[in-house]
Amino acid sequence: MKIAIGADSAGKPLLDVIEAHLATKTDVTVANLSQSGFYADLSKKLAETIVAGENERGILVCGTGIGVSISANKVPGIRAALTHDTYSAERAAKSNNAQIITMGARVIGPELAKAIVDKWLESEFDPNGSSADNVKAIDRLDTGKA
Repeated sequence: MKIAIGADSAGKPLLDVIEAHLATKTDVTVANLSQSGFYADLSKKLAETIVAGENERGILVCGTGIGVSISANKVPGIRAALTHDTYSAERAAKSNNAQIITMGARVIGPELAKAIVDKWLESEFDPNGSSADNVKAIDRLDTGKA
């Protein structure tokens, strides 16, 4: 699986932990897109790699995770979810088919961040499951046909 990761200056220390953790996963290729400057620009850059098919999933980290989540969700075709626990990470994948998770480096610690990433990566969306119609409705919002 190809995963894009990125963080602003506030999120960079936690992202370094996540990147090292992902390096232990044999089936993961990581593209680190971190940058200084506005997290909105970083979020857009990372999200566009997913829309273009260059990466399958993405992880964004800022101080709270809120700014990168809002920014990534502005990119058409993207579903980004703020995750600060393993249950929300699991549901982000299984119920919402979120291609991106976001986290706040000032909100959670490194061990929890690694557990969140693991839970999200092991969780899969069922396109025929009970949440499929909700995800289709979300996707229609991108096209203005909702």
